[in-house]
Amino acid sequence: MKCCLALIHLTLAACCYADFAPPIVKVSLDEPPKERWAPLMEVIDVSYFRTLPSLIIESFVPSWLHQAIRLVIETLEDYLPQDYLSEIQGLASLSGTDSTDIILLNFGYEISAYCTSIVAQDTNGRIYHGRNMDFPLFRDILRNVTVDILFMKDAKVAYRGTSYAGYVGLWTGQSANNFTITGNARLAGSWWGSVIWAFICKFTPASWLLRHTLAEAASYHDALERLSNVPIINSVYYIVGGVQPGEGAVVTRDPWGSADVWSLDPPHGHWFRVESNKDHWKTTPEDDERRKSAIKALNATGQENINLDSLFKVLSVNVTCRRSTIYTTVMSAGTPEKYRTVVREHGCN
Repeated sequence: MKCCLALIHLTLAACCYADFAPPIVKVSLDEPPKERWAPLMEVIDVSYFRTLPSLIIESFVPSWLHQAIRLVIETLEDYLPQDYLSEIQGLASLSGTDSTDIILLNFGYEISAYCTSIVAQDTNGRIYHGRNMDFPLFRDILRNVTVDILFMKDAKVAYRGTSYAGYVGLWTGQSANNFTITGNARLAGSWWGSVIWAFICKFTPASWLLRHTLAEAASYHDALERLSNVPIINSVYYIVGGVQPGEGAVVTRDPWGSADVWSLDPPHGHWFRVESNKDHWKTTPEDDERRKSAIKALNATGQENINLDSLFKVLSVNVTCRRSTIYTTVMSAGTPEKYRTVVREHGCN
């Protein structure tokens, strides 16, 4: 029995060696928006990048609807934030891709953040934050285009995040010495439904609000306020971590505002919060055990042993980490240099 267990352990360890760090891209915010993503073209296969819109968009919708919605997108461009629209147009120009398809690609990603996020506090009051990004349909495609991005201002890192090539929004990000944010999808919807919200109500995409908050918010509480109240095109969970004891929360969002803010409460034993893709006050479905598995692993770890390494192990446990897991990120705004992303080349069992 001992030999069998040792063999299993070694086999699992060997699987982990296939995981890898994504390429790092420096995006200078001092450059004109249309030129900011030029460094991306140096680290990705541009010909492969050109195939992304058709590979992803056409799997969601029939070709006739794809062509019809492109006409709506051309009108929608008048309502999108100019900086982000210009970045998309720049990506299209740099890669030789149609800009309307890249806009559609961005809206398609808005409903794709099926994942697990954790914010936790150790016994010394330090805050740790981690996430698994899951995407069942396109896991093999997206592993090839996952990148870490350093957004530079005056030759310094203004904020950073992990994303997919061609996606100007962020679902994972850090503002050094201020706060960290991850976003998880809340209610299943359609990418074209998100387009309608943006067109009719002029709401912003959820991942664009996350990035804008990283760029503009001055503190954890400022970030929490923005993420709770700014209208967005679809329902999500924003998980936020700060630098002071107690600064951690899950914001459950409707498009027009927050439905709930679930904060850390260490004095009463609630030193972590775990969010997947269901409201925390509802019963977790039997076919999704990610949250239960993570809670079990956190309790086994203990508050006195939580840190970035042990948090990574929690996010790596069976069920919480899945075959559809694209990447795992762990971070702490108080030690921003330790931001770490690992792409799961073959996911987890």
